Amino acid sequence: MGIQVVYVPIGVGTYHMETAEDLFNRSVNTLKKISEEVVTPEKVLLTVDEVAKYLDGKNPDLVILQNITFANAAYASEVLRRFKCPIVLWTLREPVIDGGRLRSNSLTGAYSAANTIAAFRGAGNFEFMFGSPEEDHVVTELKAAIDACSVLVSLKSLKLSAIGHTPQGFGFGRALDAEILQKFGVTLEAIEARELIDKAKAYTDEECQADLEEAKSKVVGLEAMPEKNVKDFARLYKAYKTYITEGGIGAVSSRCWPDFFVSFGTPVCMVLSLLNSMDVPASCEADVYGALSMFVGSKFTGHSTFFGDPVAMDEKEGTITYWHCGMASCDLARCDTGAQVGVHPNRKIGPVMDFGCEACKDATIFRIGRKPDGTFRFMIAEGEVLDKPKQFNGTSIVVKTDYPADKVVEDTIKNGWEPHYVVIYKRIGNELEKLAHMLDIEIVKY
Repeated sequence: MGIQVVYVPIGVGTYHMETAEDLFNRSVNTLKKISEEVVTPEKVLLTVDEVAKYLDGKNPDLVILQNITFANAAYASEVLRRFKCPIVLWTLREPVIDGGRLRSNSLTGAYSAANTIAAFRGAGNFEFMFGSPEEDHVVTELKAAIDACSVLVSLKSLKLSAIGHTPQGFGFGRALDAEILQKFGVTLEAIEARELIDKAKAYTDEECQADLEEAKSKVVGLEAMPEKNVKDFARLYKAYKTYITEGGIGAVSSRCWPDFFVSFGTPVCMVLSLLNSMDVPASCEADVYGALSMFVGSKFTGHSTFFGDPVAMDEKEGTITYWHCGMASCDLARCDTGAQVGVHPNRKIGPVMDFGCEACKDATIFRIGRKPDGTFRFMIAEGEVLDKPKQFNGTSIVVKTDYPADKVVEDTIKNGWEPHYVVIYKRIGNELEKLAHMLDIEIVKY
């Protein structure tokens, strides 16, 4: 997991302690099934002093605060005064309703804790869930919160590189280093595309042979490209890989046209495809927030994501087709075709990727958007990737959305969303919502 999750079970000794101990043991069992790395105390923390002693020396990335029984606001205050990390407030279902003693009163305790959290951080600035330890939705919510926190921590250690500037009219992809650091914790560095082109030109054929052989093992039809373009691709691929490895780069947004056609004679599309397949999210047209969206999707799933434009919509089928010139990760290609190589649809120069993407029953469309006022928002829509062949020259993916596709298109256009989106091979809407809460970002979900 790579993060510290600290479980803080609070209560007072005047409630039914046999019930409290049972709920504590069951809660610990649930948490340990999710991750053995969750930090838990040996018993319920029944005083503020016990909470303080337990928290000493800890530096959590996420706190799971649970009212085993009712506890007053001082318990939550002890957590809040120490840590600024995200909090999950877990309220237990009252175990027995029989006309007799109130055994737990966790729900009232949650109101007390929530009132204090709101006073420290503002209303709604935490996750809340209600239910007993064995309930499926409780396990799902706990895992989603932990996964979201893990991605949040990954963002704080990410170095994202902007390779070149966005083309004219594509300013939606530009980012300020201070702004992206302040909001996401991401370090943004910049390099001119020309610098990597110059590095590529300096390599010999022999120096790039291993990189070329690697590429040949992942794609289909590279041998059909002109020899000069194949060799130039290998040089460019080596230049990008070396820059990324030596610089500790975790994701890139790369300029593509017109520089690589005009100044180098070979497109960068296939280079980006291979980077995506080796877990380095890479967007084209220098879209920084596109690359950031890809990074988030890949961290949640451990799988490459698709990056592209919405280019077609079928109301009756309920689908949206996303496409780009040829930089989709080669590991997304349909099995019956493999990762075919072709030429750029407009410039007629290769190599670029040229295939339809494999089907998937569970998918999420995602975009980290930046509004005109400078604030951020998450666009989230779930559905499935259909079993469709290549729709146009380049790489394409067809998504049947749960929400009516025509409404998704109409609303995103009317509300000024950017023209680049990420398709993630898993349903992670819940996890993305939790990440947005942790980042205090607006959610727009379809």
